[in-house]
Amino acid sequence: MATLEVRALRKEFPMRTGLRGAVFPAVKGVDFEVDAGRTVALVGQSGSGKSTIARMIAQLEKPTSGQILLNGQVASVRGRGLRAYRNEVQMVFQDPFASLNPFHTVAHHLERPLRRHGIVQGKAAVRAKVEQLLERVNLTPAAGFAERRPHELSGGQRQRVAIARALAPEPSVLIADEPVSMLDVSIRLGVLHLLARLQREENLAVLYITHDLATARHFSDEILVMYEGEVVERGPADDVILRPKAEFTRRLAEAAPEPARTERFRLAAARYGLHEESS
Repeated sequence: MATLEVRALRKEFPMRTGLRGAVFPAVKGVDFEVDAGRTVALVGQSGSGKSTIARMIAQLEKPTSGQILLNGQVASVRGRGLRAYRNEVQMVFQDPFASLNPFHTVAHHLERPLRRHGIVQGKAAVRAKVEQLLERVNLTPAAGFAERRPHELSGGQRQRVAIARALAPEPSVLIADEPVSMLDVSIRLGVLHLLARLQREENLAVLYITHDLATARHFSDEILVMYEGEVVERGPADDVILRPKAEFTRRLAEAAPEPARTERFRLAAARYGLHEESS
């Protein structure tokens, strides 16, 4: 069972102000952990540091200080250790079109991680695994989708391909960085339902990055609210949303969609089994 742990994580970016050594503190000493079979949501406005944290965990940004641990071991930043870490920790990006190469087929996008991480060997076995992954994300008939290119897919279908690609190395941790924010409202719930189902079936530890309190509440077990690079509130999802303590969390809750829309989402989420309401 996987556990992802973040300890005193900091990230500073150099500023072009003319002042030597001037830096912008994007993340200011953040701590949290995500266990297998659970979802932790990082919620905050744009620029709060949540996506920077996701990129550091995915080893796309180097932390200024602090530690990232997987199953108690400090994440390696080079060589075979880095490859092994990336085998376990995968990321689904916000923009499914930008994250897929328009010149390659869906099959190519899925075959590459399968071969790179040595999941299966041989042309026939790789092809069978590609079709299995597509079926896992409800893209059927899989053989037909495998030969398409990203521009031939809808936004929701592209994001499902991106999720399938993240699943290809058989990870234990999935980072979902605003995975539905660029999708039509009508298909967002279906993608969230897919992520929730995959989490249950694969026993994944999921870090869910979002600015949407409604999806954070119904898709997550725990919520961390970020403001200007710091965690200002954390706790069980319902407690944070319904009984906020921090002023910034209260402002976020007040800016959330009107009650009628939120209630419709709650009922739809309950049908999909995204989150059980606490008593």
